[in-house]
Amino acid sequence: MSDYNYLLDLAIILLCTKLLGLATRKVQMPQVVGALMAGLILGPAMCGVLTETNFIKAVAELGVIVLMFCAGLETDIKELKASGKASFIIALCGVLVPLAGGFALAYFFNRPGMIASDAGGSIFLQNIFIGIVLTATSVSITVETLKELGKLKTRSGNAILGAAIIDDILGIIALTIVTSLADSSVKLWVVLLKIVGFFVFSAVVGFIFYKVYKEWTESAPKNLHRHVIIAFVFCLLMAYTAEEFFGVADITGAFFAGLIISNTQRSVFVETKFDTLSYMLLSPVFFASIGLKVVLPKMSLTIVIFSLLLIIVAVITKIIGCGLGAKACGYKPYQYKRIGVGMVSRGEVALIVASKGASLGLLGTAFLGPVIIMVVVTTIITPILLKIVFKKGPDLPIPKEQEVSSYYEEAAILRGEAK
Repeated sequence: MSDYNYLLDLAIILLCTKLLGLATRKVQMPQVVGALMAGLILGPAMCGVLTETNFIKAVAELGVIVLMFCAGLETDIKELKASGKASFIIALCGVLVPLAGGFALAYFFNRPGMIASDAGGSIFLQNIFIGIVLTATSVSITVETLKELGKLKTRSGNAILGAAIIDDILGIIALTIVTSLADSSVKLWVVLLKIVGFFVFSAVVGFIFYKVYKEWTESAPKNLHRHVIIAFVFCLLMAYTAEEFFGVADITGAFFAGLIISNTQRSVFVETKFDTLSYMLLSPVFFASIGLKVVLPKMSLTIVIFSLLLIIVAVITKIIGCGLGAKACGYKPYQYKRIGVGMVSRGEVALIVASKGASLGLLGTAFLGPVIIMVVVTTIITPILLKIVFKKGPDLPIPKEQEVSSYYEEAAILRGEAK
């Protein structure tokens, strides 16, 4: 019977994420906040009803891959190209400012008489690593919130997406630099070569797939489910290739896959199918799994103070860094506020970076608790802050009525019922 416990775990996760999602919507908050809270309540940090299993971990990973694939499908490529330079500047500022802020805070606390770190090696590298943890951005949380608010297809939404993807690349480079100093087996030039190789690979393979997929879908209006399956296979292969061969996050590969398919005739149909799959199973498990990862250690007064300051620094440095980058690129005040807030969430990305640092002796157990608390708080408050900053401003998305009508109009064309 124990082999079937995953069925009960899934039922509990789906029910609780939906109930808490509806509850948060009642108080004018995005439903994703409820899903995140559900994982925290069910997990070992609070009630301990569920723990993260290999099954939940795998489904959650598939969930974030599909989420980013759908984000790619919904992205305006022309707007993304137009904001390419701006996205790089925003991401660069969004990495440098949190890196400096995290280092300064760790420099003050990571010394005798404050917090005794049990990590070995250089204190300087340990302090730098705290800054690197703060550079992380969990774009998946922001994407889901923007989709829920209907603001993903805006200039601000595209800038956030572009900056977050570049942020991941810059974060990998920063992490590699520090780990290469702590571990001689890690070579920076190899990592940089792999990153360049990934973009070359994506451009070549993406161009070939786009041409073949577009011609095939346009000449075969029937058997539409085949279009969805082929698109999903391409998404999974891109995600696998990115992570396995190039050391780039799998969600980046999935996003590029969605971006490639977004310009084809069947992108709307594919998007509707994946939205259903994501809503029914994958997204709730992914968001709940973030809470299930959280295990809070014992905290002293000094560590509690450090945790509060770490949260403040994490929020302010991302908003200031990305906001200043957006301002420098000519974005309007309401837009750079949105972009800054959209990059605040650290989510599962920071947890992965933290676990890497702990394994290399760059993050002591005394600092692990505050990092986890920072991740939880920034992940939960980002959707709330996004709703606030998106209330004002003329940066409007495509009306939902237009999206729905275009889908049915395309379906009618495929059936031969439209003129």
